[in-house]
Amino acid sequence: MTQRILIILHQERSNPGRVAQELRRRGCELDIRRPSLGDPLPENLDAHDGVIVFGGPMSANDDLDFIRIEKDWISAVPLKAEKPYLGICLGAQLLAKSLGARVYGHEDQRCEVGYFPIRPTGEGASLFDDPQYVYQWHVEGFDLPSGAVQLAEGDDFPVQAMRYGKCAYGIQFHPELTSLMMNAWLVKARHRLVLPGAQADHQHRAGRAVHDAGLKGWLTRFLDHWLPQSAALNER
Repeated sequence: MTQRILIILHQERSNPGRVAQELRRRGCELDIRRPSLGDPLPENLDAHDGVIVFGGPMSANDDLDFIRIEKDWISAVPLKAEKPYLGICLGAQLLAKSLGARVYGHEDQRCEVGYFPIRPTGEGASLFDDPQYVYQWHVEGFDLPSGAVQLAEGDDFPVQAMRYGKCAYGIQFHPELTSLMMNAWLVKARHRLVLPGAQADHQHRAGRAVHDAGLKGWLTRFLDHWLPQSAALNER
């Protein structure tokens, strides 16, 4: 049976990049929705095998209708159904917020924009290398929610990856990034490159040449772990 994955994006031109490529390579069907543009979210996940919520320039703390809807929906639908959930950057922050944790930025606007090392915790040793360089693009992070397990840690933003329950994951970094996406971000969001902690654009490209193969390999292994093929055999 074909696995059907709900993809939640937050801008008109956003795309799921390499994550979509890897899922389609596995034969998955993607149901792409943009709640910020009025797309509805399903009342249940009977027709889906998993959910991936991607990032965006907005904050999980913003007083926006679609942010409130997504935050409440995460608790009421994927977590309640215990279906595989993956939150990437904003998607991880929305997961943390829905579980009652703080989403915060630094007073000096210190950010992680570029390639930065993260380290596995004891619980995350089977999923992450030590250290592992990942692509970051964020000015906010999140605290570890009560009941969650931290899988990877960083310096400026300590919680880099977590698991809640058996199959809900949140990661602060961007394994979905393609070369075209990186070029677009470096142009359209160039104002972020002057923030404290941000790497210059040439460092992004140099970092990709060194670290992208490792991050691509991590994504392949993680998706095998997150979405085992047996999930498609569950009766709907």
